Amino acid sequence: MSKAEPLLRVDNIKKNFGPVEALRGVTFDVYPGEVVALLGDNGAGKSTLVKIIAGNQQATGGSMLFDGKPVHFDSPADAKAVGIETVYQDLSLCPNIDVVGNFFMGRELCRKILGIDVLDETRMQIETEKAIRDLGSRIPSVRTRVELLSGGQRQAIELARFVYWGGKMVMLDEPFAALGVEQTRRGLEMIDRVRKLGIAVIVITHNMLHAFQVADRVVVLRHGVVAGDHDTTKTTPEEVVAMITGEFARQAAG
Repeated sequence: MSKAEPLLRVDNIKKNFGPVEALRGVTFDVYPGEVVALLGDNGAGKSTLVKIIAGNQQATGGSMLFDGKPVHFDSPADAKAVGIETVYQDLSLCPNIDVVGNFFMGRELCRKILGIDVLDETRMQIETEKAIRDLGSRIPSVRTRVELLSGGQRQAIELARFVYWGGKMVMLDEPFAALGVEQTRRGLEMIDRVRKLGIAVIVITHNMLHAFQVADRVVVLRHGVVAGDHDTTKTTPEEVVAMITGEFARQAAG
């Protein structure tokens, strides 16, 4: 795939819940190494769209391309298999297990001792420490149980794990909603590091300041359609708010 081609292409995606049209033909692209902020008011269709891309729901109509190939996800496992990960607010970590255990859950590294597979705890610890350090995060010890870590540290674990296992695109659902000022700053820095690795990022947020701080582009949904798709350098927070509320369209029509 050339750099000129999108990593993800969402083409005319529709979703009906009975007579309700949650998505009415959504089309946009996401490129490798690009951060896209997905914005919109409650009920605009953001969550439904993310669930379709993540494989939690199936579209009523439309199609998707990922890495240049048509894809259809029947489950989150299908999306993960091609390199798409979603980090939700409630995360998917096991709180009573340490960082290393969460990092390698289901993918444990083993070594042979007298012909028997034994967990290679030392190697897993070294790999976990390096992966988290490479993203610029600070965790006192990777042997700490996740329940004792802050929200920002938990998000760092999820992101580091995603990068380590060869992810190509990550969707972050309100990643800063429960974080303090310092944790949010570190989170924004982590997203920038992920971007520089050539990984695509979709950030779902209500915070306009964060969107303009971290995103290359904003895609605005309103009533199940794309109301705006603009580089952050070519629009303003005020214009984006007008797209979200519908004022931008009314002004254009007038």
